[in-house]
Amino acid sequence: MKVLVTSPYNETGLDQLKQWFEEVDYRSWKEHGRGYQPQELADILSKKSYTVFITEHDVVDRIAIDACPSLQVIGVCRGTPSNVDVEYAQTKGIEIINTPGRNAQAVAEMFIANVITFYRKTIAARQWMIDGKWKEGAHTSYLEFKGNELAGKKVGMIGFGAVGQHIARMLKVFPCAIQYYDPYYTDDDSDYHSVSLEAVFETSDIVAVNLPVNESTKGMIGREQLSLMKPDALFVNMSRAVVVQREALIDTLEKRSIRGAVLDVFDHEPPDEVDLELIRRPDVLATPHIAGATHEVEDHHVRIMNESLEEWIKRRK
Repeated sequence: MKVLVTSPYNETGLDQLKQWFEEVDYRSWKEHGRGYQPQELADILSKKSYTVFITEHDVVDRIAIDACPSLQVIGVCRGTPSNVDVEYAQTKGIEIINTPGRNAQAVAEMFIANVITFYRKTIAARQWMIDGKWKEGAHTSYLEFKGNELAGKKVGMIGFGAVGQHIARMLKVFPCAIQYYDPYYTDDDSDYHSVSLEAVFETSDIVAVNLPVNESTKGMIGREQLSLMKPDALFVNMSRAVVVQREALIDTLEKRSIRGAVLDVFDHEPPDEVDLELIRRPDVLATPHIAGATHEVEDHHVRIMNESLEEWIKRRK
């Protein structure tokens, strides 16, 4: 069996693959300078009878898939296999393996870091110092940048998958009260409370969006939901921008109906002028889709992928 790997993969992970496969062809998209496009993948895949293809940011559509009839598995080093034409691959009998939770720790840490940064007015305080404004009374900064603690806040999760649960476990020790809306999460855990979608918006101090993108979640959050939030509530989206109606969020912020927003994702990346309108607002803390961007995330996806591939190999015997 042969495997093509275009996802970043550490040496330990590649060594494991070499134990299981007769040939490992490693062509990381990082060395390529960008994710491979379908025809580029097709040119590579057509040259050998690969059994497994491990990808991360490449565009894997039917052009690429048809180029390698021997493919049995496409491994996607992402939380969701959004860069792959999954339906078409499945019609070819190809199994799709992805790496849910690979970035859960990274996103959870940045969630907490950015919420605290927002609450404590850290960026504005730093700029105040850079601008040389620390010239007045000794207590000026103490009064001007007095913020809030994360401890004691009620956090409402919309979507309670791997990332949401990881954030919840970390928030619990502050302590924060955790409630969530997720019809697919059915575990009975007394530390977290299942509530309606409306209740999340109505009663949370922080509303945190942790949703995947599918037909049921696109545009799921709009004016109706945002209008339920408390005036001092904070809206946080580190999942996907498309699940929130952008104009509704802008309108909510312009009316000062909520305290502000922490955003890591935008309708257009790089942002268009409307996105920039959001990004430039003083009541928005914005980052450029980097919540899951840590060096350790690559180690996590290698471990999760190889564990799944090992199970797949055992099933074939």
